[in-house]
Amino acid sequence: MLAEAGRQTPELVRSSYEAAYREMRGAGYTAVGEFHYLGLPEAFAGREAASAAGVDLVLLHVAYARGGLPRLRQESVRAYLTEVESLRTAGLTVGLAPHSVRACPADWLREISRYAEREELPFHVHADEQPKEIEECLAEHGCRPIELLARTGCLGPHTTVVHATHADGTELDLLASTGTTICACPTTEADLGDGFLPAERIRTRSIPLCIGSDSNIRIDPLEELRELEGIARRQTGRRGVFTTDELLGFGTDTGAQALGLESWPTIEIDGSHVSLAGVADDDLLPALVAGCAADVVVRGMNPVDPVV
Repeated sequence: MLAEAGRQTPELVRSSYEAAYREMRGAGYTAVGEFHYLGLPEAFAGREAASAAGVDLVLLHVAYARGGLPRLRQESVRAYLTEVESLRTAGLTVGLAPHSVRACPADWLREISRYAEREELPFHVHADEQPKEIEECLAEHGCRPIELLARTGCLGPHTTVVHATHADGTELDLLASTGTTICACPTTEADLGDGFLPAERIRTRSIPLCIGSDSNIRIDPLEELRELEGIARRQTGRRGVFTTDELLGFGTDTGAQALGLESWPTIEIDGSHVSLAGVADDDLLPALVAGCAADVVVRGMNPVDPVV
């Protein structure tokens, strides 16, 4: 992945991002929070790609103090925030994204969070994705990743923690008490062998939950939602842990809120698709979530408003 990142140019970003965004748009994603690791010229190319594909883009500009490739890193947190300001001045819709507690020291996390809160911008950060990450955080900071985010003032309604796969009870309580959102990427977490999201414990704490496509090559928001329910069923031994409305909310309202969007384009569903054959109108939404793939999408994203 790093080798691929290293060879990127604005021209490659323009073409490859558009191809990915068109695939996402066709699958039902109409807005994307792009965790952007590359430089400013590539960010502008990403905006062009999203516009061409008809996807609403929130560029989550990534802060890297250490790790990764040299081209991913900024020399200081001030240099990073200067990049963010230049993107905003140019008219891009942006969010703040310190990559993780591995990539950003505590003082970076603290200053970036203050900027995001002051400017009322989304703040996204990876945390508790893998056990090794937690071990490294304990060794460096004496606490777990989400505890470090709390300590540095990073949690709150403007914040989305990506993954949280291995968050323990104390960390989940911190997320709940601060109104922090979790962005789960279930099919990617399965693909990487990262583990299972603590879905039921998140639900009982009323922690806002949304979904991301992340790195998986299969792009299907309905599959992501269905996998969340499947995880919850396997963990609890019960069926119907999440309601249809809750699952659809993860894919629409909560996702939009996590990106600071008040509205977003809708999609249409092909009611004549073989996956929906014989389904009564009243049962359309449950059938959509329980048994359909992204090929039922006619265009665009809001499964709450299917066209039959």
